Amino acid sequence: MLPLVSVLFPYRNAAETVEQALDSILCQTYEHLEVCAVDDGSLDEGASIVAARARRDSRVRCLSTDGRGLVAALQHAHRFSHGEYIARMDSDDISLPTRIERQVQWLRANPKVGVVGVQVEGFPTDDLGEGMRRYIDWQNALVTPQQHAQEIFVEAPLCHPTALLRREALEQVGGWIDTKGPEDYDLWLRLDQAGWQLAKVTEVLFRWRHHAGRATFSESRYALARFRETKAKYLAHRIRSLAMPMVIWGAGPTGKRLCRELESHGLRPRYFVDIDPRKMGREARGIPIRSVQELRSGRETIVVAVGARGARNLIRDFLIPRGFVEGKHFLFAA
Repeated sequence: MLPLVSVLFPYRNAAETVEQALDSILCQTYEHLEVCAVDDGSLDEGASIVAARARRDSRVRCLSTDGRGLVAALQHAHRFSHGEYIARMDSDDISLPTRIERQVQWLRANPKVGVVGVQVEGFPTDDLGEGMRRYIDWQNALVTPQQHAQEIFVEAPLCHPTALLRREALEQVGGWIDTKGPEDYDLWLRLDQAGWQLAKVTEVLFRWRHHAGRATFSESRYALARFRETKAKYLAHRIRSLAMPMVIWGAGPTGKRLCRELESHGLRPRYFVDIDPRKMGREARGIPIRSVQELRSGRETIVVAVGARGARNLIRDFLIPRGFVEGKHFLFAA
């Protein structure tokens, strides 16, 4: 018997897109699924559209909340779900036909993986800014568990509505929690900290819709400051587990902001390192700035907080030949 997949499908005021999104799930090649569709306070015809679809397909269960937000809607849907695997789907995106089938195959073959996503295509093309294009390219390039683990402190490495999770893993870490920050990133970080691996199917099996009013761009919980606050707690735990003094690479605004967040968790770097000769001998936040040439492997944990495009690969090319091991001696956090 194939495992049941429960698709958590929250929606609000999505009458224009909800039917297409719902059909893309119900027409999956993997048919052993249920859809927990949660109306989160819609004021349009979306609930009627979903109810009509439920009358034609018994796999759809109609649920509702009172506009309490995404996290509450997901928690509500989870309580009513029965599947061994828990899938996410948003009401304005499109899952390609083999998405769930390929993800189930991945989880069944890889018992240490707690959540698997897929590669995505952003659309419509005209609404994708340069920053979002780079973000999608970065996410799509992370495929293996090792790649996700190496860059999990950079940004959220999985597109939330593409996720398929083991119920065991999800419930072990407490499910979705309303932290007033990005609920998906917080969940990925908790899974990583608990020892579960993250991975991605190496196929574009999802169309991720973008528009100006999307919550990603409009809600304060997804502001850059909230992402820094979210990652700092788990990054501090990882740094402590490595049991070496901390150094921050990057004495610019990105490094100083991250330093402030880590200080709130009781961690303060011994010094900053930077490649700008004008900064040598100066201080940032009362902490000395030194040259990267002073770094020695095995003596400190280097937290790399340089946000410039292409910087991560350049820094790897500098550190790895000198005996530094990623994940053991240095971590990327920007």
